[in-house]
Amino acid sequence: IVKMSGADVGITHDGDADRVLLCDENGEIVDGDEILAIAALDLLNAGRLEQNTVVATVMSNFGLDETLSAHGGKVVRTKVGDRYVIEEMTQKKLNLGGEQSGHVIFRDFTTTGDGIISALQILCIMHKSGEPLSKLKACLEKYPQAQRNLRVKEKRPLAELNTVMKLVSEAEKELSGKGRVLLRYSGTEPKIRLLIEGRELEKIDKQADRIADAIQSAIGAD
Repeated sequence: IVKMSGADVGITHDGDADRVLLCDENGEIVDGDEILAIAALDLLNAGRLEQNTVVATVMSNFGLDETLSAHGGKVVRTKVGDRYVIEEMTQKKLNLGGEQSGHVIFRDFTTTGDGIISALQILCIMHKSGEPLSKLKACLEKYPQAQRNLRVKEKRPLAELNTVMKLVSEAEKELSGKGRVLLRYSGTEPKIRLLIEGRELEKIDKQADRIADAIQSAIGAD
């Protein structure tokens, strides 16, 4: 619809409008990480990003860390869930945080996720800069991701999975600080979630396959 109508932006909310995703003029989705990056750089340039810090969850793309770092900012991470983001923001008196899913908290205006406020902030930045959304979102260069979600028969402490953790350490060493490995159990399902980010998709896919095979051998469900 955005492309057909020649609109500058599309805005979509979930049922209670505490989350928002945008669509640029080319029909490309702008997710929560990109919204955070756009807003963070705007606040940094204005000297209004508290402690030059953004709060994100462990699921946010590693590219967000690099974008902020290149402009004198930083990212602190929490567990998945906007409640944890809000807790961290409140404790450290920070004014911007959110999730990849579109929960974004602008604490200068509200203490919870508000999709309407988030959309308005991006619209203001577009108006102020005169730039299309596609150019604004280009500030965030996302790392390729390899994800695996595996059913497990038990949730043993990760430290006890020696072969798995050895492969995780090897993958982290190969990434040399240019990526990361995240391994965590689902809080609601009998599953373990693996996420690897790195510059080379083929490499991280192979790493993910090796780790997933080891997980399957150790605790995989039949």
